[in-house]
Amino acid sequence: MKYEPTDFSDVTTYPLAERKNKVIMKKHKAGAIRAGMTVADLLAALPDQLASRALLDVIDAVVRARDRGKPVIMAMGAHVIKCGLQPVLLSLIDAGAVTAFAMNGAGSVHDYEISLIGETSEDVGAVLHAGQFGMAEETGRDISRALKAGVAEGMGYGEAVGRFIVDNRNPCREYSLLAACVERDIPVTVHVALGTDIIHQHPSADGAVIGAASYTDFKLLTSVVSELGDGGVYLNVGSAVILPEVFLKALSIAQNLGRHVDHFTTANFDMQQHYRPLQNVVKRPTAGKSRGYTITGHHEIMLPLLAAGILDRLKARG
Repeated sequence: MKYEPTDFSDVTTYPLAERKNKVIMKKHKAGAIRAGMTVADLLAALPDQLASRALLDVIDAVVRARDRGKPVIMAMGAHVIKCGLQPVLLSLIDAGAVTAFAMNGAGSVHDYEISLIGETSEDVGAVLHAGQFGMAEETGRDISRALKAGVAEGMGYGEAVGRFIVDNRNPCREYSLLAACVERDIPVTVHVALGTDIIHQHPSADGAVIGAASYTDFKLLTSVVSELGDGGVYLNVGSAVILPEVFLKALSIAQNLGRHVDHFTTANFDMQQHYRPLQNVVKRPTAGKSRGYTITGHHEIMLPLLAAGILDRLKARG
């Protein structure tokens, strides 16, 4: 054969003790887990590396933002609402830990249905071929009414629907994030791609009204994003396309207007990492002196853990 096996007898080695290692057990190991641990004990027991370190850094960034009076924006896909995480989000609002919310159109649909009947999320496969998917009367009718009334008064999408829920005293409004934000004067914006939400199928839908409401919210979110510099936090939770794109454009406008948004923190929480959140939330916006993190996991697990960490740190600081 053309080749013979290489002779390894002259390969050089060096002592293991001289090697620089990434993992040092005294520094990076997990702590012992025991029954009855406090939140602080559990967080302290996480190994000081990889995703655990990222989660702790994000918690610290949110707490620092609150101390400095800087915005903490949570942008989310509809799955967060469908998972019933509104009580977790409300606890963050009441603690002043999250100061603004953004969601896609589907999130507002699920939030509205929950406020009305305490239920949402139909079985699409079971009704699609019968032409019934997305055709629930109240959802399309009420949101269309809310938007038309709100746009006439200069409101954005989130405020219009949230105000409608409150004013009409929807029976399960205590579960509504939109209503909670309106009642507490927290910015909540909804960013819509026309044709993506079931309400666009209804005869009452008005594309001009939907577009006007969502465009007002884009401008509102841009105002909040412009304040992120020097300590703010932007969290993208479960939006793979719409909100990462909206955030990037809002940030570009803020920079164009001379706000020079830098020294802030971003993080993408999702069950799997996608291209746009990685580029438009974690990497591109933080190319200066900011920091971006990716944390992978199910929202129904990671958001309560994130919230528990934030609230515990805030309580400890008094």
